[in-house]
Amino acid sequence: MNLLIVDDSSMMRAMIRRAVGLSGVPVADVFEAGDGAAALAVLEARRVDVLMTDLNMPVMTGWELLGEIARLGRWPDLACVVISSDGSVQRRSEVETYNVRHYLAKPLNPEVIRDVLHDCAV
Repeated sequence: MNLLIVDDSSMMRAMIRRAVGLSGVPVADVFEAGDGAAALAVLEARRVDVLMTDLNMPVMTGWELLGEIARLGRWPDLACVVISSDGSVQRRSEVETYNVRHYLAKPLNPEVIRDVLHDCAV
């Protein structure tokens, strides 16, 4: 499986990448993007199976990215996972309109990443 990590913090991207590595789930390629616009460019150029995105980013937010993915309809099999520091019930329900498979609250641990990646691989 190929994974795209989208977060404006390079440190957070590195932490997610590390958690993916520690999860024990085989991942072929891990791509990174610092905002939604850069993520769209990766999606256009590469095969991505799982998208893990933050919501609050400059240039193009995670909300806008999810909306654009839905609007374009080019990646029907893309498993979208939100990773956010806002784990409120309201935020979780808001992303349901974008067919988000999982909503993870920061900080993350490898076991949660493992379970999510296993679910997305099915």
